[in-house]
Amino acid sequence: MIKVQQDDFSVDQLYQALCDNNQTGAVAMFVGRVRDFNENDAQNTDEALFELEHYPGMTEHNLQQIVDEAHKRWDLHDVQVVHRVGQIKVLDQIVFVGVSSSHRAEAFLACDFVMDYLKSRAAFWKKEIQSGKGEWVCAKESDEQSLERWS
Repeated sequence: MIKVQQDDFSVDQLYQALCDNNQTGAVAMFVGRVRDFNENDAQNTDEALFELEHYPGMTEHNLQQIVDEAHKRWDLHDVQVVHRVGQIKVLDQIVFVGVSSSHRAEAFLACDFVMDYLKSRAAFWKKEIQSGKGEWVCAKESDEQSLERWS
């Protein structure tokens, strides 16, 4: 299941869905939150937020390709990806990646793989907004370097 949505998500509901298969022996999950990027002014974290944009259709296609590749590499039962878009405040949930399989090693590896590729290859654009001013966030070199280990 892949969803791109504005609304928050329930980690518990997503976890329960990953446990539907009676052969599932392992579930690995990652939940990303918006960290406080307002390091210089801790008093104004209520004003700090992200605005995430995406290219509808293309984003879901990118995510599906990533999930399909994970299924090719590992014997997985299910992969769930939920990514929020729109305005998201500091400490809000932003992304969920969950993987179920028979064995933990496959679940851990696949979850890590999906998150690494999502971070670098899915069509999302992020703007940090602080005190009414926005700045687009550039891709990090460390995210690209993380992909090298999967080649």
